[in-house]
Amino acid sequence: MLSPNGDPQVLANAPADRSNHPPQSRDGSPLPHSNPLPAIPTNRYITFFALAILGGVADLWTKQAMFAWRGLPGMQPPHWVVEGYVGIETAVNIGAVFGIGAGKGQLFAAISVVAAIAIFIFLFVKRAAHQWLLTIALGCVMGGIIGNLYDRLGLWWEPGMDPRWQSGVRDWILFQASDTLKWPNFNIADSLLVCGAAMLIYRSFFPVDEFDDDKPNSQEDSNEAPRDNNSSQ
Repeated sequence: MLSPNGDPQVLANAPADRSNHPPQSRDGSPLPHSNPLPAIPTNRYITFFALAILGGVADLWTKQAMFAWRGLPGMQPPHWVVEGYVGIETAVNIGAVFGIGAGKGQLFAAISVVAAIAIFIFLFVKRAAHQWLLTIALGCVMGGIIGNLYDRLGLWWEPGMDPRWQSGVRDWILFQASDTLKWPNFNIADSLLVCGAAMLIYRSFFPVDEFDDDKPNSQEDSNEAPRDNNSSQ
């Protein structure tokens, strides 16, 4: 480097090349830095989408089969699997859980779409999929959303049916303790939603570190490395 008068001169205060050194604070101490978050394992994607797709397909197939067999609601009496307690009876729920919010099917469909987007962001953008239980629970919930959203959009409804059913959900599983104590009819999608919600409630009472499910493998790998080095010596 040249001095102001043109003579060669080495500047004592020239900054050193720190490209191969960690960043430092003004006093020379290393700055704290966070390691990049680990990538989500491929098996989490496979598990989530398998549960969501297979759950949705199972729900839609059973609805179609049961309505084709037993007809629309009111056409046939219940078919009992366990006489007086467990049976098959077609019904259409035009509300939400237990019929709440009857006639608001389009609103529930919109909520379902928002919930599906939020689940995907939570698992794979916010990286909650590192936890196995959350991946399985939300995969079940997504399967339930897919099955019931199809019905909410009226994709099963045909002209000539009751107009109130156009955004209703098809149900066919019947449980009752007696003729006066009946559980509202439900379907496979409802079962998936309940199972997923139950797992989420369990996790809320027994939280774990975000990456606990992925730590054992990394610890085993780190423990195996020294053994390999010792064996080579």
